[in-house]
Amino acid sequence: MERRLTAILAADVVGYSTLMGEDEVGTLERLKSCRRELIDPSIKEFRGRMVKLMGDGALVEFASVVDAVQCAAAIQRRMAARDQGPYGPRHIRFRIGVNLGDVIVEENDLYGDGVNIAARLEAMAEPGGVCISGTAFDHAVHKVDVGFASLGEQRLKNIADPIRAYRLLLDPAAAGKVVAAPHWPRSRILILASVAALVVAVLAGMFAWQKLSLPSRPSVAVLPFANLDGDQGQDYFVNGITEDLITDLTKLSGLDVIARNSVFAYKDKPAAVADVARDLGVRFVVTGSVRRTGDQIRLNAQLIDAATGDNLWANRFDRGMAGVFAIQDEMSGEIAKALGIRASAAESERMARPPTENLEAYDFYLRAEQTARTGRRNGLREALTLYDKAEQLDPAFAEAFAADASMTVYIWRESFNDIMQSAPARKRAYEKASRALQLDPDLSSPYAILGIMQVVDRRYEEAIASVERAVALGPGDAETQIALGYVQLFAGNHAEAAEAVETALRLDPNLSPINRQIAGLVFLIQGSNDKAIEALERTRNDAPSVGDFTITLGAAYARAGRLQDARAAVSEGMGAMSTPGFDSLSAYRLNGAQYRSPQDLALIIDALQQAGLPEWPFAFTGDEQNRLKGKEIASLVLGHTLQGKLEPGLQPAFLQIGSDGKAAFRSTTRLVTETVRLDGDLLCELSENMFGRPDCGPVYKRRDDAVNGYSFVNSSKVFHFTVVQ
Repeated sequence: MERRLTAILAADVVGYSTLMGEDEVGTLERLKSCRRELIDPSIKEFRGRMVKLMGDGALVEFASVVDAVQCAAAIQRRMAARDQGPYGPRHIRFRIGVNLGDVIVEENDLYGDGVNIAARLEAMAEPGGVCISGTAFDHAVHKVDVGFASLGEQRLKNIADPIRAYRLLLDPAAAGKVVAAPHWPRSRILILASVAALVVAVLAGMFAWQKLSLPSRPSVAVLPFANLDGDQGQDYFVNGITEDLITDLTKLSGLDVIARNSVFAYKDKPAAVADVARDLGVRFVVTGSVRRTGDQIRLNAQLIDAATGDNLWANRFDRGMAGVFAIQDEMSGEIAKALGIRASAAESERMARPPTENLEAYDFYLRAEQTARTGRRNGLREALTLYDKAEQLDPAFAEAFAADASMTVYIWRESFNDIMQSAPARKRAYEKASRALQLDPDLSSPYAILGIMQVVDRRYEEAIASVERAVALGPGDAETQIALGYVQLFAGNHAEAAEAVETALRLDPNLSPINRQIAGLVFLIQGSNDKAIEALERTRNDAPSVGDFTITLGAAYARAGRLQDARAAVSEGMGAMSTPGFDSLSAYRLNGAQYRSPQDLALIIDALQQAGLPEWPFAFTGDEQNRLKGKEIASLVLGHTLQGKLEPGLQPAFLQIGSDGKAAFRSTTRLVTETVRLDGDLLCELSENMFGRPDCGPVYKRRDDAVNGYSFVNSSKVFHFTVVQ
């Protein structure tokens, strides 16, 4: 692995999705023209190397940080002169970030904190501006014809230490100037620190009676808005207003926002604000109501300080349906202001951006979201259809494509093959996520989805980069934090994975069972057995019918030395399985192939062995004396049709195998085209299911009702068959 110190320039187009929505062809032409006539020549002039283009952004490497800063200043000055043309509000404008740092080099691409810091600084820059790191400033100051304004130390998402940041002053009159941040003598800092400590102690005593554990920065829970229309059929619309407000507030990097899953536990349940704040660990609570009458909306909302009971902000909005997005923008902006949070230019723009101009498409999208959240199989099928309708009505509706991708990747991860087979689900998730990012590169969820799929493909560095981008765009979103934990878990970065799931649990104390299982696995591999058991017991209790949740709990019990509880949990989990899933060690080995560290997978397998999980589905065992060798298997199955029955229930099934190994498997519930091959003494099936991995197992000769026959077993089936001559 090659590492080097280099200067990185990260650039991004301001308001790209809005420009594309207004004039897709014209925007692309103007962007290409900018690159051809201005960006590329500037990079060449200052001896930069284009690392990669990312839709509306670029990553450029320079051997000299002075060249990088000069290039950034030249681009922005030339863009400003170019903006005096005829396009008005549809001008192309860039934000640029520059950093000098250590990077990892892999196949001409760059990774690591050196790149991440440049991207974070770019997001801090004003439209048409440049933001650079302290390391870049130290080398470029007095060597470039610009001024510098200190922004002080900045906490950047997922960067361990604070980073000094500076804004370039591009006005020629400011060249050579350095506007310093305020500096306080150390003695004054110590005095203030002592006073602050005393104040904290006093406040802790004052509020101890309320038992409120308040976080160190602003935190808010948006409770489900009440539907005053009296028509339960409008719940999806009212819920959508709540969810959109939560989504907007999560875009503020200075605010913790409790996730939808936790706050909706309070829907239609009267609760005191102080109790809600205590249970969710927040300082502020938003409540509200919506009445929709025909094409008119009346929305009331208020922001309450749970510690004092004071109403910090309240407003009523009366608009037509066409103004629903303007209401959401105003409401999120006013709440942020009341909390004393100053949104960056990028954050303000993302919050102000309407998801769609097509109200009918928005309606289908909200219905899809409501239906998908039921978790029922028929609900997931219906939601796919509703997302399709929203996308057809507005092909530029990025959030609909993103939500579609999110649900589809859930179907894929859970192997809900009766809804959609693995291969088409994978294809759909990739296509929808990619389309969402093409339409709006500032959405966080598609990056999280891509990260999950990339880590399953063992593309670890790409996966980490994707989920870190997701967290940078949605720092207060529990789903992106869980995606980060999921990716870091399989990449072998245990501390980073634990930090991410702890953040997710803070943002969403009522994580969904599948996400809480991820948290449990992270704690299990990290060695925090008590935390793992707590998370996985909650998962088992919330979804007792999902057998693999209970089996994973058995592994945690085994790691804690509670073998009796471990065996009981595994037995209970296997009893809940109606089809092969995670009811065997072979299934865990196959599905755990994405662990970068073999030791991580071995730890889980060892715990499950101690807990009594069998090697094969449905506790199948074969007589090793009757196990066939590879040559025997080849002569038996290649070019033949195998007819038999599947466990459980002995449903009829056929496996037709050509002499070249091309095969088709059919049962009453499955039709799979695949390739069959031999691996030593194992017969392997390779299809687009099971994440494209070969599923291998032994073949045994048996005698059944005086008829010679055979049994083939792997992680997905137990197939008793005879050969049709």
